[in-house]
Amino acid sequence: MILNVENLHVKYGNVEALHGIDIHVQEGEIVTILGANGAGKSTTLMAISGLVKASQGKIEFEGEAVHKLPAHTIVTRGIAQVPEGRRVFSTLTVQENLNLGAYTSNDPDRNRKNLKWIFDLFPRLEERSGQLAGTLSGGEQQMLAIARALMATPKILLLDEPSLGLAPILVKAIFDTIREINQAGLTVVLVEQNARAALKLAHRGYVMEVGNIVLEDAAANLLSNPEVQNAYLGGTH
Repeated sequence: MILNVENLHVKYGNVEALHGIDIHVQEGEIVTILGANGAGKSTTLMAISGLVKASQGKIEFEGEAVHKLPAHTIVTRGIAQVPEGRRVFSTLTVQENLNLGAYTSNDPDRNRKNLKWIFDLFPRLEERSGQLAGTLSGGEQQMLAIARALMATPKILLLDEPSLGLAPILVKAIFDTIREINQAGLTVVLVEQNARAALKLAHRGYVMEVGNIVLEDAAANLLSNPEVQNAYLGGTH
């Protein structure tokens, strides 16, 4: 098991956002976390990457407890997060954004190999490498946000709402790329509003409701589960 989250509680002030959740991820899996807005999905990812602190419980990565480590140390262990809303550095070029993604690496060879792989995955970024990130389309910015995280050579990629605000054709392209990244050996944890696309991509899924996990199953079973269908797959949103 590459990632093990046990009895995780997170508080914002006096308000508890996560009420003791358990999540486990095997190496090489794509695991998706579904749920309505405010269910605690983003908080879960931010706790794993150290951006918010656990008030109780533990997070283990490759057998090591990481929940007390600062976020910048967690990145060096091999956990990279692509935040919701892309958050690219708009006044820097595409290449400069990618260089920032590699700031934890002192290995120029590895950086070069990573860059080549990223430009194979996202040829559009290579074409636009000298362009300011703020002038890219939404889809290109999402590609850049994923590519920047990959420059850190992570072992696990946490993706928060990668399809948000994108046209359907771009959503398909982003999801195809996530599959390709996973096939190259990277473990993925995906938070996604587009439940159908996420479940078609993932191996397993969790469903969250107001800070609790209410369902865990193989993705194919969740896709055919009537409760999940009604709540997330074409029932009213």
